[in-house]
Amino acid sequence: MDKMKEPTSVSSFSTSTAYFRALRDTPRRLAQRATSVTTTHEEMSRVRARSGSDMARTLRWPDLIGFGLGGMVGAGVFVSTGRAARLYAGPAVIVSYVIAGLCALLSAFCYTEFAVDMPVAGGAFSYLRVTFGEFAAFLTGANLVMEYVFSNAAVARSFTAYLGTAIGVATTEKWRITVAGLPEGFNHIDLLALAVVLLISLCICHSTKESSVLNMILTGIHLAFIFFIIIMGFWRGSFKNFTHPADPAKNNGGFFPYGISGVFVGASMVYLSYIGYDAVSTMAEEVKNPARDIPIGVSGSVAVVSLLYCLMAASMSMIVPYDAMDTEAPFSAAFSGSDGWGWVSRVIGVGASFGILTSLLVSMLGQARYLCVIARSNVVPVWLARVNPSTSTPVNASAFLGVFTASIALFTDLNVLLNLVCIGTLFVFYMVANAVIYRRYVVIGSTNPVPTITFLVCFSTISVIFTLIWQFSAAGRTKAVLLGGCIVAAIVVMQAFHLLVPQARKPEFWGVPFMPWIPSGSIALNVFLLGSLDRQSYVRFGFFSALAVLVYVLYSVHASFDAEENGHHLNTSQFDDTNDAGSLKV
Repeated sequence: MDKMKEPTSVSSFSTSTAYFRALRDTPRRLAQRATSVTTTHEEMSRVRARSGSDMARTLRWPDLIGFGLGGMVGAGVFVSTGRAARLYAGPAVIVSYVIAGLCALLSAFCYTEFAVDMPVAGGAFSYLRVTFGEFAAFLTGANLVMEYVFSNAAVARSFTAYLGTAIGVATTEKWRITVAGLPEGFNHIDLLALAVVLLISLCICHSTKESSVLNMILTGIHLAFIFFIIIMGFWRGSFKNFTHPADPAKNNGGFFPYGISGVFVGASMVYLSYIGYDAVSTMAEEVKNPARDIPIGVSGSVAVVSLLYCLMAASMSMIVPYDAMDTEAPFSAAFSGSDGWGWVSRVIGVGASFGILTSLLVSMLGQARYLCVIARSNVVPVWLARVNPSTSTPVNASAFLGVFTASIALFTDLNVLLNLVCIGTLFVFYMVANAVIYRRYVVIGSTNPVPTITFLVCFSTISVIFTLIWQFSAAGRTKAVLLGGCIVAAIVVMQAFHLLVPQARKPEFWGVPFMPWIPSGSIALNVFLLGSLDRQSYVRFGFFSALAVLVYVLYSVHASFDAEENGHHLNTSQFDDTNDAGSLKV
């Protein structure tokens, strides 16, 4: 009788000699692991089993809509609306929110197809791992986790400021401790931000369902304040402010004072207010009926939030002319200077404070689940993948990121943090849109991937050219012709791909409609919004991406290789990927 094969490889990290030997073998290991993909079956079984206990399936679609609302309707809308309206879009910031909402909805469709097909906690990391391989998944996952950490730290710092508005105390001056020996931007200690992050970390470690209940309560209170703002705006405002600036001698009038280009720039700015819906997809492993609840929860929350944002922008534009808006706190400032209406400013501060708490709660739930699944793949220490058997939550990942986020929120100034967010999230949305097309049209081992790859490269190239022409060409007929040519080329490429390349798999429960048009639209919009960001955003993105590549080359690829050699990875060839053409029944 044949004996079972025993793992014989020595860990790459057991001794310094073993590690240097592993480094010398890096090219071969990269070739073996970087493009290695898993199957839906593996992600749902062996990979998930590395967490030990299962996460409890306790969530339904109302919980997911609650998480979506809580994650998106945070401090972003209170900050970005004034800046986008005053500097870029004017009253047409309403249209900016419509465009940004459409972009978010298209991306949400792509997330939904993956989440229904593969209801695991990894979100974009898992989706890219089964499509483009380990390295692409690690690079995007690492950027996304860092975005979560920095944005959560920024939101926690802003809680101190909004709480001060609510209670009428200059909390940023009185409650923060200045340390003279620390560099500027890192010398104001915020103990309240530290406490808020740690308390929320304890909550999400305890129970996902009870976290959902808390989120529903906080979100309900927050929405009441949102409706109060909308009602006050339509009551106290005037439709005249949609077309008449406060100073017509210096500023253009009309609904589009900065033109159509300003509307799109405004859309890229307010898109930050929609970030958070992707965290809902990380709850897929804890949903009772993924095929029904996830489409309603993800897409429904984006649609509801889009409507609320448009109403808020309209009320803001009615209260005060666009050229008189405060760029930092527009809603509060609109009432603080009005006789007898200063109390409304404090009410808005209370509402924003509740919004910050719900946003933090949902984002920290999402970031912990991302890290948990990244750890399941052995590219970060597997200790972070453990699910506590008592609470059925990823306690280790939640605690680790909670302490990390709290440490950054304690020292780092809000302006420093805000400059570090957004680009990584847009990049991940772009990658997921590409992945959903690739997965529909390519089955590894039985389908030629070249036509699909060619389409994705051509369409992304056209989108980049369109964005560059929009950003850098002078206004005029030539620019209009070039932009029109790009649009025609994109439509021709999409239609040719649609007619000539058949889909290799059909979703069993839920799929993105009008394939490949909707995910292609998501690709184009995300590229366009990425093109609207400043140079410094790309410098920071390049720095963090380079850091992620360095970690992958020096640690992750070797840990992953060791796990495979010791039998912790399945040999994916033993699965017939054609049987994975539909969704896994759950």
